[in-house]
Amino acid sequence: MAVTKAKKAEQVQKLKADLEKASSMIVGTFSKLTVDKDFELRKTVRAAGGRYQVVKNTLARIASEGTGVAGALQALEGVTSIAYTSGDPVALAKALSKYVEANPEFSFKAGVLEGRVISLPEVKALATMPSKEELYAKLLFLINSPAQRLVTVMNAVGRDLAVVVNQGVEKQKFKAAGE
Repeated sequence: MAVTKAKKAEQVQKLKADLEKASSMIVGTFSKLTVDKDFELRKTVRAAGGRYQVVKNTLARIASEGTGVAGALQALEGVTSIAYTSGDPVALAKALSKYVEANPEFSFKAGVLEGRVISLPEVKALATMPSKEELYAKLLFLINSPAQRLVTVMNAVGRDLAVVVNQGVEKQKFKAAGE
């Protein structure tokens, strides 16, 4: 059954609205992807905070005009799917890279990061970067570390003095004035 022009226009408008909100996107292709594996892929992308959609190349090209992801969707050929997010691009790249390792029938075509088209090696490099949560944890550790060291040094003076006094008492170095 053919899709009417009105339905196509509606799909283009919806996709355009989604792509305008997206800060990053990964374009992929697949062959012989089963329904179960497609469901698993969609679930993986959703868990990473993204959305996944199989698109017609012409409709994707039209919908992307005027958006930050237009460069990646202009020369599409074959079966095309897009995964996009307005959240953490590293989480999406990690989720898709992990899926690609387990399912070779899915592969990447291109990517977009903050409006800039990135190559396949850059998509793979993006997947190896630490996530926002990991970066926050490292930053907090770096901020907290000097304070911990300062407290340790300040406590060391009192602790060392207590150790010296304790050793003097044990060896009976302190005698009363009358003895």
